[in-house]
Amino acid sequence: MSDIPTELRYASTHEWVRLDGDLATVGISDHAQAELTDIVYVELPEVGADVAAGDSCAVVESVKTASDVYAPLSGKIIAVNEAVAKDPALINTDPYGEGWLFQIKPSDLSEYEDLLDADAYAEQIGE
Repeated sequence: MSDIPTELRYASTHEWVRLDGDLATVGISDHAQAELTDIVYVELPEVGADVAAGDSCAVVESVKTASDVYAPLSGKIIAVNEAVAKDPALINTDPYGEGWLFQIKPSDLSEYEDLLDADAYAEQIGE
C-alpha cells in the first residue's frame, strides 16, 4: 500500500501539491515512484517559466521508463530542487520530503480545490 499523506492534494497524473500560503511545492506520489522503480535522472523546469495546469513541465527517468511530470496548478515556477537533480534517488527514498521537484507561485488558487484529496487519490490508484 502506498503512503498517501492526507494534508496534500493530488493530480490524477500522480503529482502531489503542498500549499503553504501562496507557494505550492510539487513532487510525484509514492505510488508513482514505486511504479517507476529506480529513478536515475530528473529534468526540472526552468525557474521563471510560466506553466498552465496540465502542462508537461518536468521529466523523471527510471531504469524502466521516462515519465512526464505535469504542472498540477497554473502559475510561475519559482524554485527547483537541485538536490534531486544531483541525486534522483531522493524521489524514491523520500517522495514527500527531500524528493520534491519544484515550487509554483499559483496564479489561480481555485485550481488547488479541484485536485484530489487523499481518499479520492487512493480510490483512483485502487487502494
